[in-house]
Amino acid sequence: MRADEGRERAGVRTEEPVTILTVAREAGVSKTTASDALRGSGRVSERTREAVAQVAERLGYVPNGSARHLRKASTGTIGLHVPEVLTRSSYYMSFVFGVVEQAARHDYDVTLITSGQRRSRPPRVDGLVLGDPLGGDPVVESLMATGLPTVSCERFPGSRQADGVVWSEHASMLGRLLDHLRESGASRPALIVAGDESDWAASVHRGYLEWCAAHGVVPLVRRVSFDASGDEVRAAARALLDTAGVSGRDAGHEPDEAGAVLGRGGDGPLDALVCAPAGAATEVAPLLREAGVNVLLASCVDSAATRQSDPPITAIDLRPKEAGASCAELLFELLSGAAPLGTERVHPIELSIRASTRPRP
Repeated sequence: MRADEGRERAGVRTEEPVTILTVAREAGVSKTTASDALRGSGRVSERTREAVAQVAERLGYVPNGSARHLRKASTGTIGLHVPEVLTRSSYYMSFVFGVVEQAARHDYDVTLITSGQRRSRPPRVDGLVLGDPLGGDPVVESLMATGLPTVSCERFPGSRQADGVVWSEHASMLGRLLDHLRESGASRPALIVAGDESDWAASVHRGYLEWCAAHGVVPLVRRVSFDASGDEVRAAARALLDTAGVSGRDAGHEPDEAGAVLGRGGDGPLDALVCAPAGAATEVAPLLREAGVNVLLASCVDSAATRQSDPPITAIDLRPKEAGASCAELLFELLSGAAPLGTERVHPIELSIRASTRPRP
């Protein structure tokens, strides 16, 4: 049944706009009760809430979101900042969709803010979501200085902290991944990871070093930039393979000029490689095949590419869409006063084991 037909049967003239007063009158309740019932707030019984919702649906009532935000002295918009690797990373695309969908449930729009945007004034938004904010980013620093309610996905590695944080246990999950590689026959895993300006990358790096220390393994790490290109990632992988193949000639544990931590002679060859940056594992896979080396390969970020690779690549599923939704929901709870400042929530992540780390004979 069309909305105008429902309005005619209810005795409402079709040329008249259906307002909250119309719904309240037809439902036999006050305007306040009708409004609370449709917003899910106030002390309204479930029976009354359902009755008002049915009347609103029958009449084709559509809330005036703009008017509601004006009454609350609200812009009806939240800001979302993500690193500028957005267009090359399916992780951030999914994260954005999670934020946008959750905002829509609250009748809010989303304004995208990137680090390339230098503003002379604060953005006209009610609050901010920061996706994996990088330490030293002047745009992030300026956004956090606006005083707007802010939620970050992972902690900000700087002097300030967001009003709310959604974070994941990356270090312990990296340990689980390394345990799996060891069970598959690998004894010396290496790591390609970005610098510690990202809390996520710093957590992954820390988890790797802690695991190596616990298992008596000399770390073998190659650092790349946060937005590393395919060429940079492949160069890092070649350097690790070369380093692991120079038995007896490594000089202690001092980092080289590109940030690799070199092992000592006698530590054994590299037999597993964990790639932290998004997309890095799929860039490295062809290189390993061409080199003809028997190296287990895993990724710290799952994606369609890792799932569809040949062979499919073992990866940590960060569940980015759910992470974005969780950040947005926490921001709305801060805005409404339902959550106190300083609230932190753990976002669960998962390990997906695939053929690229199949146990060795």
